[in-house]
Amino acid sequence: MTAPVLLVIAHGSRDPRHAATVHALTARVRSLRPGLRVATGFLDFNAPSVPQVLERPAAQGAQDVVALPLLLTRAFHAKSDIPTVLREARSRLPRLRVRQAEVLGPSPLLNSALERRLHEAGIRPGDRSSTGLVLASAGSTDPEAIAVIAEIARELRHTGWCSVRPAFASAASPTGFPRTEDAVRALRDEGVRRVAVAPYVIAPGRLPDRIAEGAADADVLADVLGASPELARLLLTRYDEARVPAARTAVLTA
Repeated sequence: MTAPVLLVIAHGSRDPRHAATVHALTARVRSLRPGLRVATGFLDFNAPSVPQVLERPAAQGAQDVVALPLLLTRAFHAKSDIPTVLREARSRLPRLRVRQAEVLGPSPLLNSALERRLHEAGIRPGDRSSTGLVLASAGSTDPEAIAVIAEIARELRHTGWCSVRPAFASAASPTGFPRTEDAVRALRDEGVRRVAVAPYVIAPGRLPDRIAEGAADADVLADVLGASPELARLLLTRYDEARVPAARTAVLTA
């Protein structure tokens, strides 16, 4: 039996680094599993769009697609935008079976990718006890997404950091998450000797740039998760999970 097409759905950005990073990530996925058909579609700003990509496998005879949101949390795009786009495409292509996979996070592989980027930025295991960490995500008003970020920060606190604070690149959340610069300042006020900022985002763009600006007074700024090996493995994990009927796998019907 032919394996389903893996359709990676990215948000898109006017920043060309965003699409370049997404394509580098999908190229790594292909290298990990040769022969797997991997396509990329964007919700906005970049081409091809998700409907355009779905029409291609339909025209080529493929009838099974796993649509994987390139998102770290289940917020508006995962709960509304993507399901709507997929249902509309399914109504136009009645023979096409589309299963929406779960978002990427939370996952130990994401934490490992985060640690990789911090190590590349100069953080060593012995530095943690004297280093405060700002976990800087893009931001959300979705309670489920906010809870995930808060839980990841709690988990990281138990890995040796002297303090961990979640922060948002966008405006403060309903739970009171600070902006990146405010979290850095708060750690300084606590007397933390060294402050590191870890962007919990996948690709460069406007909000990651805002995180970098907010990290101006930090000692260490890690890179975005990008096309890390851990992230590529996680995409394949979510793809494989979606291929097996399970309660958390959405099968979209007309």
